[in-house]
Amino acid sequence: MASSSVDCKALPNNNPYEGIDEQNFLAKHASFFDRNKDGIVYPSETFQGFRAIGCGYLLSFFAAIFINVGLSGKTRPGKSFSLLFPIEVKNIQKAKHGSDSGVYDTEGRFVPSKFEEIFGKHARTNSEALTSDELMGMLKANRVPKDYKGWLASYTEWKILYVLCKDKRGLLHKETIRAVYDGSLFEKMAKEKASAGKQAV
Repeated sequence: MASSSVDCKALPNNNPYEGIDEQNFLAKHASFFDRNKDGIVYPSETFQGFRAIGCGYLLSFFAAIFINVGLSGKTRPGKSFSLLFPIEVKNIQKAKHGSDSGVYDTEGRFVPSKFEEIFGKHARTNSEALTSDELMGMLKANRVPKDYKGWLASYTEWKILYVLCKDKRGLLHKETIRAVYDGSLFEKMAKEKASAGKQAV
């Protein structure tokens, strides 16, 4: 009788994140929403991700539709249209929109000089944070003429971040923005929300 043991080394590598550049911070950012870690983000997972960081049902629903409908096709080059609107995390850099800050390059890598430029150019009240008006000033400065989709995408992303993460004085801090870019903020927010929920019980 043949042995039932399996040579694991002979099996294909099923890690959906295999081959993704470790410097692809944009993929790390997006992977938070991949709730089952299969490399694909469906609208239901985007919804769950936003709920996990403390967003209400309406905002989470809107975000899921807006993000998945807007990004799905761009992350699935050469594949047919899908009404499930899946986002492939490994290709998330292909969905990078215009009129942005440039902190992610075309390969999804973090560009420190562009990050510092945000505060060097726009932080007037506090060198380590942005006010609502300063944030709007940055968005206007980043606009590419007639790039209406890029304008909307940038406004939506930053507005949600500001509403969720501003402090009591209305400041969005540099360390918070940095954590968004490196992918660590959402995990931190989800843990804090989960911990608060346990304490409430």
